[in-house]
Amino acid sequence: MVDILIRNVKDETASRLKAKAKAKGVSVSDTALEIIEAAVKPNKAEVWAELDRLRARIGKVSGDATKDIREDRDNDEPYR
Repeated sequence: MVDILIRNVKDETASRLKAKAKAKGVSVSDTALEIIEAAVKPNKAEVWAELDRLRARIGKVSGDATKDIREDRDNDEPYR
């Protein structure tokens, strides 16, 4: 993991962050991390673009997996 130092945070912003953390009963660091993670979370368009890229890389999948699923289900081995 990486530590990030944020410089020049306005007093009002820091106060609001502290108040938000206190209201939730968590640390300022945890609250800031939650906000940062929400900000960089991929949106739907980015997720769909990644899925399309993977589908293009994998190619068309064909066939019926029913036989394989039944064989695996009926196998007495605990793990393969």
